[in-house]
Amino acid sequence: MSEKKINIAIVGLGFGAEFIPIYQMHPNATMYAICQRNAEKLHEIGDAFGIEKRYTDYEELLKDPAVDAVHINTPIQNHAEQSLKALRAGKHVACTVPMATTVEECRQIVEAVQETGLTYMMMETVVYSREFLFVKELYEKGELGKLQFLRASHQQEMAGWPGYWEGLPPMHYATHCVGPVLALPRAEAEYVSCFGSGRIDEELIPKYNSPFAIETCHIKFRDSDLAAEVTRSLFNTARQYRESFDVYGSKKSFEWTQIEHEDSIIHTGETPERIKIPDYAHLLPQEIQSFTTAGVYDSDSNQHLSFIQGSGHGGSHPHLVHKFLSALVQGREPYPNARQSANITCVGILAHESAMKGGEIIRLPDFTFSMETADLNSI
Repeated sequence: MSEKKINIAIVGLGFGAEFIPIYQMHPNATMYAICQRNAEKLHEIGDAFGIEKRYTDYEELLKDPAVDAVHINTPIQNHAEQSLKALRAGKHVACTVPMATTVEECRQIVEAVQETGLTYMMMETVVYSREFLFVKELYEKGELGKLQFLRASHQQEMAGWPGYWEGLPPMHYATHCVGPVLALPRAEAEYVSCFGSGRIDEELIPKYNSPFAIETCHIKFRDSDLAAEVTRSLFNTARQYRESFDVYGSKKSFEWTQIEHEDSIIHTGETPERIKIPDYAHLLPQEIQSFTTAGVYDSDSNQHLSFIQGSGHGGSHPHLVHKFLSALVQGREPYPNARQSANITCVGILAHESAMKGGEIIRLPDFTFSMETADLNSI
């Protein structure tokens, strides 16, 4: 392994603080700086993790020539603007999902990456979860046979989350279910058709003018005979939290557990078998392997709500860190890079547009298609 060190700055210390000790222990990172508008919280986290360089102003952080890369973990409406500012300031970018909230913002990020030659990675947890890595291994060994169909869902009760979540169109935050169905077959979405169903509380509707309790989207893959279906709900739908995907192959199929912490199912022909998903810490540097099975905080009361609801995001956090740093050290594209992130994110944005138009087919823009073969083997 290279001994090169990348100076990392983490922006946003709610969910973002989960990553601090992973970077601190990774052999290719220096956990250089943190940024948080709330000075009290900034110093609390800085003291807890022994980080000296602290910023309350993002613009000032970007002026620091020692910062090589920023890892953005701020509210979703800030992702695009902060990613663009970082790229234009000469910083590599890792950004939590989604990439942006509009198609135009996604286009601007793709263009900024192309113009600067810098690295962008959307930190999509599901495509580095142990469940995904398990199914990917089955697929690459040929055990699934030919892929025939993929399905995914992300159902989550968002009551009690920050106000900007209230009434959010379900598909505007769809990367957790879109990501795995595109990543497994190394595919890109070509066009979508989506239907909305049901109705959320009336007081939630005006914020985004979105009435739907559930949105369900069909995705047609580019240059492929495959399609996928993804389902999202955020409010007024009775369901335990679920980030899931199902994969149907000609030889074997994988179905996600219906209830959290139960076993998933492998179907061989018509014979089902419950299976324990193994951990994939062995793919990581020894220094960060422990983070696949434990959060970084000392108790559940300190962990971010997304980490608690998402069952630790499938042990994905150290894998995300490692893949981002490896891309920087080795000078290669991470998965998902800017175009791939745009393809994943725009599926959800355009799916909601389709739902508002009664299921109209909407094509993904050309800028979301890879200019060359995607390095999906880097997962």
